[in-house]
Amino acid sequence: MRRLATAFFLIFTVALAAQVIPPAQPIRGAVPVSRDKPPPRPPSVAPAPAAFALGVDVLQGNGFRQLAGKRVGLLTHPAGVNSAGVSTLDLLRRAPGVTLVRLFAPEHGLNNEHPASKNFGDHTDPRTGLRVHSLHGKNRRPTGEQLAGLDALVVDLQDIGVRSYTYSVTLRNALEACFAHGVAVVVLDRPNPLGGLKVSGPLLDRELRSGVGAFRVPYVHGLTLGELARMALGEPGFLEISEAARRAARLTVVPMRGWRRSLTWPELPLTYTPTSPMIRTPNDALAYAMLGLGCMDTGFRYGVRGERPFFSLTHTRAAPARVVADLNALGIAGLRFAKVTERNPRTGKTREAAGMEITDWDALDLTEVGFQLMRLACRYNPPNPFAKLAPEKIRSFNIHAGSAEWWAALARDGAAADLPAFLRQWRRDAGDFQSRSRAYWLY
Repeated sequence: MRRLATAFFLIFTVALAAQVIPPAQPIRGAVPVSRDKPPPRPPSVAPAPAAFALGVDVLQGNGFRQLAGKRVGLLTHPAGVNSAGVSTLDLLRRAPGVTLVRLFAPEHGLNNEHPASKNFGDHTDPRTGLRVHSLHGKNRRPTGEQLAGLDALVVDLQDIGVRSYTYSVTLRNALEACFAHGVAVVVLDRPNPLGGLKVSGPLLDRELRSGVGAFRVPYVHGLTLGELARMALGEPGFLEISEAARRAARLTVVPMRGWRRSLTWPELPLTYTPTSPMIRTPNDALAYAMLGLGCMDTGFRYGVRGERPFFSLTHTRAAPARVVADLNALGIAGLRFAKVTERNPRTGKTREAAGMEITDWDALDLTEVGFQLMRLACRYNPPNPFAKLAPEKIRSFNIHAGSAEWWAALARDGAAADLPAFLRQWRRDAGDFQSRSRAYWLY
């Protein structure tokens, strides 16, 4: 696993003090992504590498056998492409024996045209003339009318392996709606960019299920969307459907070829197409898992907005040198921090920040640093910033983090909250979850 630490070494580049961080460099195996437009797609369909193939590549390679003679809908977004960069939408439009009837779009829209949390309505796709039904607006799940006349709904979404990233919520809603209306679901599987071995953070409390967390899984769950769909159908309580609908449910997962659980995105022969406006590189996906929770209502901010959204940390009430010293003093396994100077690419201005470096991938608990930031925030903004939050902020914090018990301890004890005890419990729960999920692994 040493190669994983090496691969991610460049994700959080730590420059020497008083130096300026250069523009983000690609990590091993990754392809640079333009900040202005998605990478160009080749005009022709090239075969996937023999050693690796996405679910859509496998579907294409077997002549779209699973969809032969069917009228289908497609739930997808810009990252729904084959290994050559051709969109699944275009592949299904041209597929022999397949009739693509309508489209469904998750958060951010069919073309990543909407920012986070922005609702949008149904519309007609100007390029194809197909109707696009929004699953992030008036409806969060397909209606019976929208599913009428479909034999199957094809789901091709690139997730990032983090519970609060809403594509797994959209998957659950689609599964429940389709199974309730007798429509088959075909999931074209894709890699978990974080690999399939890291499982971290609290299990979602049942009462905290929401639009940013639909499954009772750890914050970092270690599954592909195909595996998550299999587990959802197989585990009692994961889906809210009748027993009759469960027995009649038709779920097909078209698996990848050549993916192993130890593989993270930098080790794959793939171009990373942005999964959402702020997750434009695999570096962003990893940092979202590590820092996202720790920057909610804490005074911590990540990176320079627009160009390096997650790479470094600042706090509104603490100098970077203090942040670096305090984080290093915590001895977080697998991480080291150093003061860096970074340049805002839009304004040219520089600022100091706390840079983060992964030193031991095997030892790293992906979510620990985020929870440590919460406790530090109580030291930087005494007596306790969490005790001052309005009810709507408290709910937002809880549905993202997933543990009301942690919130209660944090709001009550602030910097003295017994995080080590919570980490021990979460790691036990994560281990139990991983053992249970093995029955649904495809790789």
